[in-house]
Amino acid sequence: MSEENLTETTEPATQADPFGDMLRTLDGVQDVMLERDERIVHVARDELSPVMRTLRDDARFAFEQCMDVCGVDWPERPQRFEVVYNLLSVTRNDRLRVIVNTDEVTPVPSVSQIWPGATWWEREVFDLFGVTFEGLVDHRRILTDNGFEGHPMRKDFPLTGHVELRYDEEQKRVVYDKVALTQEFRNFDFLSPWEAMNTLPGDEKATRDAEPNS
Repeated sequence: MSEENLTETTEPATQADPFGDMLRTLDGVQDVMLERDERIVHVARDELSPVMRTLRDDARFAFEQCMDVCGVDWPERPQRFEVVYNLLSVTRNDRLRVIVNTDEVTPVPSVSQIWPGATWWEREVFDLFGVTFEGLVDHRRILTDNGFEGHPMRKDFPLTGHVELRYDEEQKRVVYDKVALTQEFRNFDFLSPWEAMNTLPGDEKATRDAEPNS
């Protein structure tokens, strides 16, 4: 989704919203928005841990579960990455999306000590986007191989990747090689099969019938 579309579908929660007002009182909460009836909270990166702990432990919020952690890449922004946390309150039957921003080098406080299950999600964000998490004890890759170069969900990551796998018959094992494109440019013909055909099956009969009899 482009930033223009995001701006059109996201609006401040200016109508009566007592719950949103309670969220705004938390230190570190920068903004509370509504998008398609779902509440979104932007939190200062350094204040993420205390805000998340309050959202879990305070009975007014009671977001017991962290359902997902994912990343979004906006290359044109100085802080190009958004780390998005989707929280669920079983007690109140409510959901909340928490967003923090960071750049390529500044770590985000880990919430793995608040929700241990978030360890897997944070490892996934690190693997795919390269965002590191302060306090995360395990930064191993989880979706790509340990020898993988780069982070494939970044917008500036080449579609072909940097390395490729192949089975080496001499070494009898899988090896890594630099990507070698056998063809730098391909001229694709996007005509449909019917447009590309100059003659159709059976046209030769018309030509044969038109010939004079010998």
